[in-house]
Amino acid sequence: MKDLNRKAFEGLAQFIVVLTLLIFLPAWTINYWQAWLFLGIFSASVFTITLYLMKHDRELLARRMKAGPTAEKEKKQKTIQTFAMLSFVAIFVVSSIDHRFSWSPSFPFESIIGNILVVLGLFIVFLVFKENTFTSATIEIAQDQHVVSTGPYAQVRHPMYSGAVVMLVGIPFALGSLWGLIPVLRIIAIIIWRLRNEERFLSKNLPGYAEYRQKVQHRLVPFVW
Repeated sequence: MKDLNRKAFEGLAQFIVVLTLLIFLPAWTINYWQAWLFLGIFSASVFTITLYLMKHDRELLARRMKAGPTAEKEKKQKTIQTFAMLSFVAIFVVSSIDHRFSWSPSFPFESIIGNILVVLGLFIVFLVFKENTFTSATIEIAQDQHVVSTGPYAQVRHPMYSGAVVMLVGIPFALGSLWGLIPVLRIIAIIIWRLRNEERFLSKNLPGYAEYRQKVQHRLVPFVW
């Protein structure tokens, strides 16, 4: 138990350190209040979710710690995850370079709106974690896994990706950048690529998922798609 907690905290700390470097090195300044505000809000939100999983769903916490291209079993998903990771990094690098050279105008309300979107997106992800203990970071079928169709899953088939998209859109705004939205569009396309592949896998390997797809028509956005 303590070993899992330690690994979770160490992984979270390393992730925040990497984000900090990805933001401040391209910006080449620490005089970047939007970045400090974002890092504080993002870190607090992710830390809170981690604490919840430690207390209420340690199996899901262990699943979520196995992430990234190397954790995927299928070759196509390894490729998808690689592109996703590079695009995620690009969001911070491009946004920070934008701040450094003032390519796009920046207003305080823009950062506030961006951070609200970040928190909202992470809150949606949190609701997904509460509803579905099988929300692995990789595409796989766990022992005793079943289709979850309640909570946010009653609205869209991939609510975690929905939350992720909201969060990702918020990041460039939180960092005071419009150019950062370009890699966001790229990662959204990658998410769509991933979820289509995931649906084919689940329909083939998870009993009841094909019927669930018929019941819940929309993938990411209620009443839209």
